[in-house]
Amino acid sequence: MDINYELYKVFYHVANTLSFSEASRQLFISQSAVSQSVKLLEKKLNQPLFIRSTKRVQLTPEGEILLKHIEPAMNLIRRGENQLLEANTLDGGQLRIGASDTICRYYLIPYLKEFHCRYPRIHIKVTNQTSIACARLLASGQVDFCITNYPNSGFSNTQNVQVIREFHDVFIANEEYRHLKNRKICLSELQDCPILMLDRKSTTSEFLHSLFQRHQLDLVPEIELSSNDLLIDLARIGLGIAFVPDYCVPGNIPNLFVLDLEEPVPARQLVVACNENLPLSQAAKQFMDML
Repeated sequence: MDINYELYKVFYHVANTLSFSEASRQLFISQSAVSQSVKLLEKKLNQPLFIRSTKRVQLTPEGEILLKHIEPAMNLIRRGENQLLEANTLDGGQLRIGASDTICRYYLIPYLKEFHCRYPRIHIKVTNQTSIACARLLASGQVDFCITNYPNSGFSNTQNVQVIREFHDVFIANEEYRHLKNRKICLSELQDCPILMLDRKSTTSEFLHSLFQRHQLDLVPEIELSSNDLLIDLARIGLGIAFVPDYCVPGNIPNLFVLDLEEPVPARQLVVACNENLPLSQAAKQFMDML
């Protein structure tokens, strides 16, 4: 089907903003021209793409399907334009990184500082999402690469994954759980304790649920949050036993101790991943080499 690229471009801007007027402003064309382009695309595809009302614009199911395909293409085109303008140098442009809050705080900051000192003209954009969501950002071309915990169910077979380092997850508790201190603890004992952990959208949650299932145990957490730092704070005041990666546990933790488990907790990895279907900028290659 031969459809002008400009029609898809207009569709993309309307779908992203859910506003015909905002799309016209971004495209520097009239709102009438935006509306006519969308109508023409709908006619050519023989599908309604938007539901229009006086108060709002929203995508139809068909429009959502089309956006999933158009968005990566638009990102790829924009990326190619930027790379040509930058002439593949380290003297400008943008570096887009996806990483969780925890990885940014406890691992990435020194590398971001070093890279910025070396290449101050490169704009660094870090998008904070869960490790699973970062994998999806990578698949859609919204980031150049991502740094995540691994295993990660969000990765596809088009992503090149390289291990940076290994780490272990640990259970931590305060003195209210001193009866668990200085002895081997079975996972089954933890079933009777309030478990504090990351929410279901995280790789850490997937990992812990899988660990309990392998030992034929049910895991019903007391509290699920999106921040490891908050989990540590809640463990410190005695709300329960927190499950967190060891790299975010401070060296000297007042009133907190690490439980010694009978069943070994398998190591996980920090990895850097890029999309094999998308070209890497010089800046992205340089940062990945630093890692």
